[in-house]
Amino acid sequence: MDKDVSCRSVSNHTLKKRFLQALKSNDFVTLENILEQGKIDVDTVFEVEDENLVLASYKPGYWLPSYKLTSSWATGLHIAVMMGYLESILVLLQHHASINSQPNGKTPLHVACEVGNIDCIKILAGHKAKLNSFSVSGLAPLHYCTTRESIDCAKELVWSGANINLPTNNQMEESPLHTACRIGVPELVAFYVNQGAYVDSVNASLETPLATAAYWTLNIKEQKYSTRHHVICRMLLDYGAEVNSRDEDYKAPLHKAAWNCDHVLMHMMLEAGAKANVMDVNGCAPQQYVLKVTSVRAAAQPEICYQLLLNHGAARIYPPQFHKVIQECCGYPKAVEVMANAYEHITATSKWRKAIPDDVYERHQKFYEGLFEVCSNSPRSLLHLTRCAIRAILRTDCHQVVPQLPLPATLKKYLLLDPQGRFY
Repeated sequence: MDKDVSCRSVSNHTLKKRFLQALKSNDFVTLENILEQGKIDVDTVFEVEDENLVLASYKPGYWLPSYKLTSSWATGLHIAVMMGYLESILVLLQHHASINSQPNGKTPLHVACEVGNIDCIKILAGHKAKLNSFSVSGLAPLHYCTTRESIDCAKELVWSGANINLPTNNQMEESPLHTACRIGVPELVAFYVNQGAYVDSVNASLETPLATAAYWTLNIKEQKYSTRHHVICRMLLDYGAEVNSRDEDYKAPLHKAAWNCDHVLMHMMLEAGAKANVMDVNGCAPQQYVLKVTSVRAAAQPEICYQLLLNHGAARIYPPQFHKVIQECCGYPKAVEVMANAYEHITATSKWRKAIPDDVYERHQKFYEGLFEVCSNSPRSLLHLTRCAIRAILRTDCHQVVPQLPLPATLKKYLLLDPQGRFY
């Protein structure tokens, strides 16, 4: 009797091996023959290589960050979908394969979206796969459409009835529009909005898609700004997104752009009506955000950020605290120049020189000697005082009125605090 059990075990192992091999090679004829014999369950679970976790989904904290999983559990349908073997998929479905099973956290539809195979999605949707089911990590199929190659997949899902505003079932509560804005796929953003996505929907942190796109514009590791995210922000503003929305910390999208020292995005938002003096929960305005990160944004042009904010009515730094401006911006003389020229007069203190490292001072000695000279007890030039008087009258309208004045272009730039490399 033990011998019979052993033989059956060997036979089952061999059959399972044949079944898996047929799946991997798209040998749908062999698949059909094996399933016709009825000796193996169509939903048999296999352990297969899966280094990129195409088949698997886990809750955060499920495994230690230092431990990399290299295999996943999957049914034959999951494997055929991952491989894109349509003939095998049809054979399995004809034999009533479970279309919504999740042996390792994802349904076959999640896998189809992950690999961006629209033909698989069409077949699965046509066989009543659940379009709004969640993986174990809380993502719906639409949340797995994250590349330009998967745009058609997202379209097929939405046209088949997927909920375009369904938030993730996890701590992020992110809509598909948030996901597209975070990843940076303008085509998906346009499609979602045109299909009825809420342009001002909020995630768990009360961030709108605009705030999400603004935050992810800068690739911190590479110190590069994403033109795709810039396009997305422009699109969202054109679609009527609220430029002064606030998240749970009262941060507006302008705060996110300022944190990235992204003058392109800041200009876009300010022109769309963003408030230059909006404050977060800690009482910090966008100008303070730029100040905090000026020294660590290698790809930025901070002087343009300060210039934009001041020309849109941002409050000047409290004069006794100006040494902090020098401390953060000492390596960017143009930024210091813009900030210093916003005052009719400001008096240098001993803290100013102490805020500049000796090597930086030596590198820009001529500039700082000029700064300390004009910020002594002597009055500024009439040219500068005239600029300040005009700016005081225009206040928050400097950016709008100055370009329309009948003045030479050089004077307009001077009025708008364009760095000159010297002080008057």
